[in-house]
Amino acid sequence: MSKELILEFSENDIASLLFGEYNDHLSYLEKKLDINISDRGNLLRISGDTEAVSKAQVVLQSLETRLKSKELQNITRADIDGELRFLYSGKFNKNNKRQTKESMKSKSKSSSNIIIKTKNKTIAPRSPNQQKYLENIKKYDMVFGLGPAGTGKTYLAVAAGVDMYLKGEVERLIFCRPAVEAGENLGFLPGDMKEKIDPYLRPIYDALQDMLPWDFLLKKMEIGEIEIAPLAFMRGRTLSHAFVILDEAQNATSAQMKMFLTRMGEASHMIITGDATQSDLPYNVISGLSEAINILKNIDNIGFTTFDSRDVIRHSLVRKIIHAYDDYKKGSRLE
Repeated sequence: MSKELILEFSENDIASLLFGEYNDHLSYLEKKLDINISDRGNLLRISGDTEAVSKAQVVLQSLETRLKSKELQNITRADIDGELRFLYSGKFNKNNKRQTKESMKSKSKSSSNIIIKTKNKTIAPRSPNQQKYLENIKKYDMVFGLGPAGTGKTYLAVAAGVDMYLKGEVERLIFCRPAVEAGENLGFLPGDMKEKIDPYLRPIYDALQDMLPWDFLLKKMEIGEIEIAPLAFMRGRTLSHAFVILDEAQNATSAQMKMFLTRMGEASHMIITGDATQSDLPYNVISGLSEAINILKNIDNIGFTTFDSRDVIRHSLVRKIIHAYDDYKKGSRLE
């Protein structure tokens, strides 16, 4: 069944951001939902399948609300994808019937009250699992974020930590990774210890620089309130009043994982992120992440969030690549 709808946006500046340069955002939405959108000034005429048109209406009105509330200063294709993920997650209700436009609105991201404001930018979840992840971080002192690359596990954890630090809820931010990479050895890399470990910790530096001014970040690192270090440097410490992230935890051994988890001190929060399918440990070494999940899964007050390919917020090809590898592995097991 087809439908035609006319939407009007009262503010010129908002409409301009919403439509995108040369109507790029409208063209992208047309392609994603297989609909037609024509504009005349601030008026949009949307036509196509009834449900698709309703989805376009909810997405556009949700983004308009977020622009008006200053949650967003601009619109990107990633923001459009995020709104669509929330809608697709609620495509069917309990009776397996398609949802009405009103029920779609309840799934739109503008209804989420999880907004993180850092010094450089505002960050909000772009999928239901990302929203659950941030809710778990607020609720539990220890949280595991599990799943494939590109799902925002590390980035959102860093954002949550920066948010708590800027609000004074923790005194320190501590980020660590196992210094393990396939086919490399720290001892054979050139430079001093800092120069050797920095490449392994680069993703965390990148996330922090995205959220905090560089001079502010350098100052806090100099006085030790923000620390980025290899996992091995955590041994023997008690991490109190801190927000601590262990990234790429699938590369931690069983002994390293136990060591890290037992560093937790008073008023601390720990986030452990990783993808159990991407371990770079030797073939005969058990991943501490996989073991920890099995050991701790029944303990109260530990949150677990599992991401999948639907949560990938990188290039659309990343999602397809993950699917292709999953299908290949399933086929290999059947042979």
